[in-house]
Amino acid sequence: MKQTFYILLLLTPLFLFGCKDDTPAPAIDTNNAYTYLALGDSYTIGESVAEADRWGVLLAGLLRENGLDVGNPYTIARTGWTTSELSSAIKKEGLTQEFDLVSLMIGVNNQYRKQSINTYRSEFRELLQKSISLTKGDPANVIVLSIPNWGTTPYGSNFNREQIAEEIAAFNAVAADEAQKAGVTFINITPLSEKAAEDRSLVANDGLHYSGKMHLEWAKLALQEAQKALK
Repeated sequence: MKQTFYILLLLTPLFLFGCKDDTPAPAIDTNNAYTYLALGDSYTIGESVAEADRWGVLLAGLLRENGLDVGNPYTIARTGWTTSELSSAIKKEGLTQEFDLVSLMIGVNNQYRKQSINTYRSEFRELLQKSISLTKGDPANVIVLSIPNWGTTPYGSNFNREQIAEEIAAFNAVAADEAQKAGVTFINITPLSEKAAEDRSLVANDGLHYSGKMHLEWAKLALQEAQKALK
């Protein structure tokens, strides 16, 4: 029995990180003064939370509360995506519209799958350039959010938490470096994610992803930079 349970624990993250087929993004809303494109993986699509509790949707709401007429994000994200899979999805989407704000949050699955950090750097750089091209070529209209430290979640206790933290930090250092080189704002939400170690209300019911409460904290942290991008 114990052996069977352990095998299930090992298989579970493959589903949580990599096998869910999410609903396609809705049509781009052009009824607002500003448009917003959110790119990423499970953290952007809001795995295990309602659509209204996704940090990108919450961010759009906060922007509207502060007088900026922003529509909810057109989202290209899926649980399990790496940088290369996100790039492929963006190409497949065939976007022709330029957006006023683009957010990018990607890399946890590169880390989880033990992919090369050098490959991540190259592919992340390409994603940054694509993001900039989708905002009329202005890097000031792009924001990058760091990778959360999922090792502090209940599920993370099944793994080497120190190793996860070190690897996440290394990937985030690459993202921050490439964002700076590209003139894009990097927002470090990782310390917020680590609060999940003490506050389980910040964790979704699946024990791995984050609750709407955590998503709201990310949105609040991103608000000021998003305001700057749109003004």
